[in-house]
Amino acid sequence: MRWRSVLFVPGNRPDLAAKATRSSPDAVVIDLEDAVPAAAKADARPLAVEAVSALVGEGVAVVLRVNPPATEWFEADTALLPIDGLAAVIVPKFEFVEDLAAVTAAVVGAPVIAGLETVRGVVDARSLLTGPVGGCYFGAEDYIVDLGGRRTPGNAEVATARAMVAMAARLAGVPAFDMITADFGDHDRFRAEAGQAHDLGYAGKLCIHPAQVPLANAAFVPSDDEVDRATRLLAVYDEAVAAGRATVAFDGAMVDEVVARQARAVLAVRAATPPPS
Repeated sequence: MRWRSVLFVPGNRPDLAAKATRSSPDAVVIDLEDAVPAAAKADARPLAVEAVSALVGEGVAVVLRVNPPATEWFEADTALLPIDGLAAVIVPKFEFVEDLAAVTAAVVGAPVIAGLETVRGVVDARSLLTGPVGGCYFGAEDYIVDLGGRRTPGNAEVATARAMVAMAARLAGVPAFDMITADFGDHDRFRAEAGQAHDLGYAGKLCIHPAQVPLANAAFVPSDDEVDRATRLLAVYDEAVAAGRATVAFDGAMVDEVVARQARAVLAVRAATPPPS
């Protein structure tokens, strides 16, 4: 599940789903939750299946987001499963370990991505990321509503929760995907938030507009400059180790095994996920 960009498309808009691959996202989410109003959810289900089926085989991971387990729509949404070719199922506002059994029974043949977007979901993230859960995302907007706080451009109010989700995912050994950037026209903010997410250990970022996809794809792959620096650093360090030294100076800073591991990680990510053309 090495996805840098996760693009959401309304489940009742198969016309938009058909265009989703044009921006080259790593994954496309057919969304039955927030993108579909309550009155349209029943009609959206067959359209969502149509959209999934049309995208399977198009070189992109196809994901279905159902409504939360506590809602009246969850059972009917999961009754659509299994759907051939589905890469994962997103269960939003995931809060209770007890729901894992119900989700496992309902979500057949695909891993679950847990939406951690409430206070309880974030605080209990370590317990929730078990069993069939193969990934998670942090939903800042719903989290702030649940918290009773205020959303700000600086993200200070979500900094702790954002880090907690990343740490819980690391301990569970699953990828975490970062919050949306609601202002899809503010590319500078998206780049900055994606860079912060990469620094925190997130694997990728949720996208709500095709224009955000190439920004996410670029943000979660080490740049040419980063690769060049890592390569040079490791050459100097390996030479020092061969000479019997545990540390060496490089570009005015001390390099030891921990720093070398960081450099190896840069090269490993780049090798596993080539930069977009």
